[in-house]
Amino acid sequence: MSQLNMMSAAVLDRPLSIGVKQVPIPEPKPDEALIQVYCIGICGSDVHYYEHGRIGRYEVKEPLILGHELAGVVVKTGEKVTNVAVGDRVAVEPGVTCGRCSYCKSGRYNLCPDVVFMATPPVDGAWAEYVAVRSDFLFRLPDEMSFEEGALLEPLSVGLHAVRRGRIRPEDRVFVLGLGPIGLLAIEAAKMSGASQVYGSDVVEYRRNLALQMGASGVINPLEEDVTDRLYELTGGQGIDLIIETSGNAGAISDSIGYVNRGGRIVFVGLPTRDAIPLDIGALVDAELDVFGVFRYANTYPAAIQMLQNKDSRIRDIITHRFSLDQIEEAVELARTQKDTSVKVMIYPHPTA
Repeated sequence: MSQLNMMSAAVLDRPLSIGVKQVPIPEPKPDEALIQVYCIGICGSDVHYYEHGRIGRYEVKEPLILGHELAGVVVKTGEKVTNVAVGDRVAVEPGVTCGRCSYCKSGRYNLCPDVVFMATPPVDGAWAEYVAVRSDFLFRLPDEMSFEEGALLEPLSVGLHAVRRGRIRPEDRVFVLGLGPIGLLAIEAAKMSGASQVYGSDVVEYRRNLALQMGASGVINPLEEDVTDRLYELTGGQGIDLIIETSGNAGAISDSIGYVNRGGRIVFVGLPTRDAIPLDIGALVDAELDVFGVFRYANTYPAAIQMLQNKDSRIRDIITHRFSLDQIEEAVELARTQKDTSVKVMIYPHPTA
């Protein structure tokens, strides 16, 4: 194959072994567009596949390209594509669903059993110079929106879906447990959705400080403070209406029932390391709590783009490190080993972009 038809991509061969290789540039199908990737994030799932080679039932059995948080430019379109054109700057929603099942037709397409999600074995992701995507999962970026903000629409969508699932109201006092990228962007989503106060909790000082920088009303160190007492103090005794649990910590999940007001709502986003976690069902029933799970997101990209246009946003503050694609091994190792000082690591396959 001619070198003109090849591109650089970061390929995971086995756990802890990744390198940049030459692979064929994908040819878009009639309903797809070819995207030149300008900016793509490292997600916690990417790090987990890199470190362990599997997440649940999904196992890396053959070389895999990771990465699914991206934005870029349309460079080629299939003959059936009408919603985007060559030269358009776009964000990419990385889960392509069937569009025909009952979940898709009811609007909950994130539950589609036939979804093809980037960087979920055996489907390749986009740590590469180019990627082909079905065009209805591409969203044009406003001129004033950067590629970095476009790439962050993916993790922001998780936060936005979480606050929507929790039926957020403008008067709500919200408490976010875990201040990694999803937790920090859940704070941003809650603020953009009109929450009156948003608080955060994390054991890492750097992340607590970043939450304050991004506009959190207050933060808590659960290792050094009584969370219930501190929430009472922070809210002037009014308490918390909505909890977004992103840490996946078993203790935080169990304790969340005691942090929220009677009649309140809890949204579980973070995946725990074990399946069975004790919950005080008596307390849950007595307080008539609503409990929701979150799996990715649905119908969030247009709303997220609109919200970012209309409000002062600090979402780029979560980007702590930037690397070229050639530095992928260094970038992933940093994301894996320096969690106290890194939040979102970004990769730039085209550094001049």
